[in-house]
Amino acid sequence: MRRLVSCVLLLSSFALAPGCATYTQDLDRARSHYEANRFEQALSLFRALEHDMDSFSLPERAQYAYLRGMTDYRLAELAPQGTGVADPRKGYRDNARHWLGLAAAIEKQTPGGVTSEQKIRLTETLADLNRDVYGGAEALPETGAAPDAAPQPDAAPESPADAPEAPAPTL
Repeated sequence: MRRLVSCVLLLSSFALAPGCATYTQDLDRARSHYEANRFEQALSLFRALEHDMDSFSLPERAQYAYLRGMTDYRLAELAPQGTGVADPRKGYRDNARHWLGLAAAIEKQTPGGVTSEQKIRLTETLADLNRDVYGGAEALPETGAAPDAAPQPDAAPESPADAPEAPAPTL
């Protein structure tokens, strides 16, 4: 009887083994959802995998972070505009910036996890997302000169001695 039970358990374990997916297979499945523009399904897989990120190799972590960030970025474009705290676009864009920044940091530390095409897209997307946080850096001069090298006509004088005298108030 013990022998029969152990045989049944052994055979059932072989039958169930192909049904168990590895983290890499789940990452590949999430990537295929992303590439097929099924961003909601991709995001749900990425969220399920997030707690097991340490099981990935460094190149896989870079891929995970890149794909997760790009998924959030794409969902931000599709989300309806909200107001204030309830703005789903802002939430997706914040998450996208986090994950893409992480992908860039991993790729900088150990190159090879992100393809050259993905690196270009990563750089452009991070620049767009960073404008949300840092604002209009495009207003700075590109010549490399210090921003205060040429005084602006509306700028306040540097010291009180340089200020023109104000006319005396009339009573």
